[in-house]
Amino acid sequence: MSLEELRSVRVAKLEKLKKAGINPFPAKVDFPIFEISKIKKDFKKNLRKKGVGIAGRIMAKREHGGSAFLDLYDGTEKLQAFVGRDKIGEKSFKLFSENIDVGDFVAVLGRAFYTKRKEPTIEAVHWQVLAKSLRPLPEKWHGLQDAEERFRKRYLDLLMSPEVRGKFLLRSNIIGEIRVILAKDGFQEVETPMLQSVYGGALAEPFKTHHRMLDFDMYLRIAPELYLKRLLVGGFGKIFEIGRVFRNEGIDVTHNPEFTMLELYAAYWDSEALKEFIAKVLAVLIKKVTKKNSFKFEGHEIKLSGKISSIPFWSVIERYALIIKPENMNREEFMVRAKQFGLSPAPEDTKEKIADEIFKKICRPKLIQPIFVTDHPLAISPLAKELPQSSELVDRFQLVIGGVEVVNGFSELNNPLEQKKRFEFQEALRAGKDKEAHPMDEDYVESLEYGMPPAAGLGIGIDRLAMLLTDTHNIKEVILFPTMKPKE
Repeated sequence: MSLEELRSVRVAKLEKLKKAGINPFPAKVDFPIFEISKIKKDFKKNLRKKGVGIAGRIMAKREHGGSAFLDLYDGTEKLQAFVGRDKIGEKSFKLFSENIDVGDFVAVLGRAFYTKRKEPTIEAVHWQVLAKSLRPLPEKWHGLQDAEERFRKRYLDLLMSPEVRGKFLLRSNIIGEIRVILAKDGFQEVETPMLQSVYGGALAEPFKTHHRMLDFDMYLRIAPELYLKRLLVGGFGKIFEIGRVFRNEGIDVTHNPEFTMLELYAAYWDSEALKEFIAKVLAVLIKKVTKKNSFKFEGHEIKLSGKISSIPFWSVIERYALIIKPENMNREEFMVRAKQFGLSPAPEDTKEKIADEIFKKICRPKLIQPIFVTDHPLAISPLAKELPQSSELVDRFQLVIGGVEVVNGFSELNNPLEQKKRFEFQEALRAGKDKEAHPMDEDYVESLEYGMPPAAGLGIGIDRLAMLLTDTHNIKEVILFPTMKPKE
């Protein structure tokens, strides 16, 4: 039968239930129920109870004459239920047998027992339909194979694949453990605006909207950074935020326009203190989440124990792109080398931006074990403090693991005069059609004029971290509902 024919059959069954005086979508269960995971954990204790209630979706239904075995899943675990004519009566069993399908939500109340095969089971003396499904579930092995269809119908993907559910449970655990670890170290969680009149904190193109009542354009944030640093001006010492950010950029295996970012800032720290801190945080996190000191990613065993080595940005370009003394090359020479690598820089791109593209596309994939890439060009780091020994480099680091940038951090620029000068340089790039250049933020500069303590801060892409810890190679696999073009 076609899907529409199967749906029509189920709609007819729903009508039969209603005709029999049964509400196929009741507001509550008629008897007390317990989570299946808790029932199974102490199943032997439940053997002595007269009535044990459970509820869940029917994942399998096996009928044998006057009885039926069900696999019920309630979001915690599965448990078998037995529905027999002898216990519930001829009329009730006929109604159940003919009108209840795989995919329906039901509750059963009955006696706990072990089958001859030692399978924990609830023998129903009463059953209740909780929600009648009108569409059949995909077949376990053949029903949901297309990746794009899985992303569009994530609810079915989660339902049919324990592996997929496991990834998202681990992602949730990552966020929960980060909060616990940071709170123990004295960091305060805060919230900053997602709708901003001036976007900033990263080099990216924003999503634009319009506020009707106030009649002005606003932007979905590309980063929370500038508001978090305003809080340092306001007297906060150690702060963090976990939330969504939005960047109007390309979509690939490591980029989604909407993603989850952790940003944290600590007054009176510098980049070295922050590097040491985040290395410890990640080591603790990995141990908590994976129960091991290492994890596998793309066939590599990744270890975060011990000191993480560092390598300067220009040295990475020289070593992995085989460009001799890249810092001494001019823009035209970089443009030629980029095209040799198959890259397509925009005509307005600066030397440093082209070099960064070579780093991202050519060099970074070769950095497998954890390593800090440091000392980035000032031209691509408008919010970082410059190095004392060089006016062209900043005190910035990126932690790369498995060829993926996981952390970006730096000693924060707190000189308002220098910050305004940097913004003016970025504004000149914007005038030259660089849509990702940082806009001027006069209010932020004004806040710095009241004084911001020396500080260090960083951002971690939660989605990319989840990719690493689940050995996943497409960011869409770790975002519940990734951005997809609507079907026509």
